[in-house]
Amino acid sequence: MKINYFTIGAFSATLAIALGAFGAHGLEGKITEHYIQVFETGVRYHMYSSLGLMLIGLLSKIVANNKSFINGAHFILAGTIIFSGSLYILSLTSFSKLGMITPIGGVAMIIGWCMVAISAGKQKFN
Repeated sequence: MKINYFTIGAFSATLAIALGAFGAHGLEGKITEHYIQVFETGVRYHMYSSLGLMLIGLLSKIVANNKSFINGAHFILAGTIIFSGSLYILSLTSFSKLGMITPIGGVAMIIGWCMVAISAGKQKFN
C-alpha cells in the first residue's frame, strides 16, 4: 500500500488550523501564558510538517521508488506526532515530565528532513 503523503499532509494541516484556533480562543484564561506559548510551538511545527508532507506527496511522483525519500516522510510524520502531540498534552495537563519525549520527536523530524534532502539531492530533475 502506497501512502499518499499529500492527503495526510492536507488533513494534518486542517488539524493544525483547528488546534491553533482552539489554542487562541479556547485556552485563553484557562492556562498560563507559558503553556499557551508551548501549545503555539506545537501548532507551528505541526503546520510546518504538514506543508512539508504535502510537498513530499507532490515530489514523490518525481522521486519514484526511492525508499530513503519515503522513509524520511515516515520519520517526519512520526516526529510531528511525538513532538507536537507531546507539546499539546504538556500544555493542557502541565505534566512537565512529558517534555522529556518532545526532543525525540524533534530528532525524528530532523532525521526525516535530512533523508528527504539527501534523496532529493540525488535526483536528476529535468
